[in-house]
Amino acid sequence: MSENRIPAVLSIAGSDSGGGAGIQADLKAFARCGVHGMTAITAITAQSTVGVEAVEAVSPETIVAQVGAVAEDIGVDAVKIGMLGNVETVDAVVEALGLVGEAPVVLDPVMVAESGAILLDDDARAALVERLLPLATVVTPNIPEAEALAGAGAGESQDDLAREVLALGPRAVVVTGGHSERVVDLFYDGRDSVEIAGERHPDGAAHGSGCTHSSALAAFLARGETPLEAARKAREVASAAVAHGLREIGAGPGPVDVFGLH
Repeated sequence: MSENRIPAVLSIAGSDSGGGAGIQADLKAFARCGVHGMTAITAITAQSTVGVEAVEAVSPETIVAQVGAVAEDIGVDAVKIGMLGNVETVDAVVEALGLVGEAPVVLDPVMVAESGAILLDDDARAALVERLLPLATVVTPNIPEAEALAGAGAGESQDDLAREVLALGPRAVVVTGGHSERVVDLFYDGRDSVEIAGERHPDGAAHGSGCTHSSALAAFLARGETPLEAARKAREVASAAVAHGLREIGAGPGPVDVFGLH
């Protein structure tokens, strides 16, 4: 990457028509972190703050074509992977990653929407564990997602979950703490186990917080940060986005706000 070139980061993820999560949240997070955002859309959802009404998967051929187009012309300095949905999409993304060279990959294992809609079927989850996790530079599950990936029962510690997920093949894991009382993210790369403290923002809004966190992490990797430092900075961006969250948008959980629009 030339000294004056702005890093370009690719989101491979689903579209949220309500603008709160998915590629819409990713592009906002990329802009907030000072990188150029690109997208390869995996699915189109009819979605609002109160629920997901419909999901239409994009064809595997089109997913690969989207990645190939931007990789050949613009180049890819980091990749964030979000909603996948089914096995065919997982396989397409595995193929597409062969087109981005050595770009670091951040995998956000999206399984359930904020509204409760299932966004990853069981077969796709198994394919993700077997074929995608070993390609990830950093994987960013929340606690329930880490339990599902590791096949662990409820109640295991974040530390144990991080170790179990790391054993599946990624180079580093961040088990995010939004579903815990302590609100602490745990970074683990097989050497260092580091707690990244945060605080709860009960007056904010959290729809899209996971997308924002993983996208910010990918952006900071593209800017040359280490995985640990990228995780720290991503936590700051995501936490501030929740604190500024737009509770007045929609009838359900409002979207995060990375730009402080209020």
